[in-house]
Amino acid sequence: MDLPATALADPAWVTEDLHRARRLHGPASPAVLGTIRWYSASSVLVAPALEPWVHTGAARDPALESVTFDVTADGRFLDARSSRALDGDAAELGAALVPAVDSAVTAFAHASGAAPRALWAVAVDSIANRLLWAASTVGRADTAPRLADALADQMERAARALPRCVWQGSPRPRFTTVGHRLVLRRSSCCLLYEAPRTRDDKCVSCPRQTPAERERRQRLLLGP
Repeated sequence: MDLPATALADPAWVTEDLHRARRLHGPASPAVLGTIRWYSASSVLVAPALEPWVHTGAARDPALESVTFDVTADGRFLDARSSRALDGDAAELGAALVPAVDSAVTAFAHASGAAPRALWAVAVDSIANRLLWAASTVGRADTAPRLADALADQMERAARALPRCVWQGSPRPRFTTVGHRLVLRRSSCCLLYEAPRTRDDKCVSCPRQTPAERERRQRLLLGP
């Protein structure tokens, strides 16, 4: 079913969503559930803007007013679409991403008690991961760091002009290589491992592992 992305900026809707998250993940704290939900929502939110930008050079508008989610009856984010095209340059895309993300981060922080800086870090990783995925699907994974740097520069400029925005350019998207594969080096944690139904089950790329353990798990998943 359709869900306007403007819901993400409504603390009342986010509060209701925490109840859905509790049914999905178990009775974790509001901050944990809010972070898990923002991790899912942010990845889907930025996809319709970033993927066409990587593939064609023409981005679509990530503004909450332009984006509609496809969600399941129990609240899982499946996909999203944007109703408006942008001109395509990194400056316009970055200027549109920052207020969209910041509005949602503010609402999630208010409703859940999660730290805004931590939620912003989740969003930066979602942006980087979507750029890498989109570039990888057309055999150009090596272009993701350049695109991410260009976009982060423009996002930082927009963030510094936005009153009370806690993200001022750090963390930035980070990448590393595992074997011959370019992968995201996460700055953020989704906190799934703190929820009862996924207790202690950390993601392969979780930053809350030793670097050696993270690389070992990534090599098992990706190959040498």
